[in-house]
Amino acid sequence: MNNLNIIEKINELRKKRNAVILAHNYQLPEVQDIADFVGDSLELAQQAALREAEVIVLCGVRFMAETAAITNPEKIILIPDMTAGCPMAEMIDGKKVRELKKKYPEAAVVCYVNSTVEVKAESHICCTSSNAQKVVESLKDYKQIIFVPDKYLGHFLSLSSDKEFILTNGYCPTHCKISPRLIDELKEKNINAEVLVHGECTPAVKEKADKILSTGKMCSYVKNSSKKDFIIGTEREILHRIRRESPEKNFIQASPLAVCPNMKKNNLEKILSVLENMENRIVVNQTIGDKARKCIERMLEIK
Repeated sequence: MNNLNIIEKINELRKKRNAVILAHNYQLPEVQDIADFVGDSLELAQQAALREAEVIVLCGVRFMAETAAITNPEKIILIPDMTAGCPMAEMIDGKKVRELKKKYPEAAVVCYVNSTVEVKAESHICCTSSNAQKVVESLKDYKQIIFVPDKYLGHFLSLSSDKEFILTNGYCPTHCKISPRLIDELKEKNINAEVLVHGECTPAVKEKADKILSTGKMCSYVKNSSKKDFIIGTEREILHRIRRESPEKNFIQASPLAVCPNMKKNNLEKILSVLENMENRIVVNQTIGDKARKCIERMLEIK
């Protein structure tokens, strides 16, 4: 079956199931093209709540689908590939968070959205790379922040805060493949280019950046900027969306190695399969889910 036939069948089933397809900025181009909405983690969580649909096909990694399921228990949340995980999310568990809470009883636990349901259930509030600073600023009654699991995003937040940050050794393997040396080489060849990097990059890479932005904010920034040339320091597939939205501008990938294999597990065939068979439904334990929901809802309340 060719892609045109698959797309036709997906569109038929999307209507029949009263379904919407939400895709992360790191999804394959053909997945982005068929989606009802493409965005970053925060935007996907918001869209899952806003959409009046019975079924949501969440094209991303598992923690994103779990977040949608937690905040939308009345909806059916499907993920095209159940094995699409996040290495960073697996770098900490609920037991470790409980140990940190015991060691630092006066601290608020802020968990990056790239975390498991169990970790969210143990945390005070969740955040994404686009709203992390606002989340930290909202915790006015706390002088200490346990930030899990991304040490690089946590370190970046600590630089603009008077709070003490307790960090763990979590990181994104994909963003760690972006090197400061390569950015220097690209800047030499593209002297007018502005460097935009993601908060999950290492401190050495962020020091080279003109702007440190979430994927969603990268897209809006380049669209509204008067500049024409950009070096983009995040996962490869965001270039598809950026080039589509700003075709008159020039974009250079900061590293050809910045490719997330888990994000590539979803494809058109798997989207069709879950819509046909209503399989790969994300179901979250109610007790843990209720605790995690409070953590996520606190984040969503911050404007």
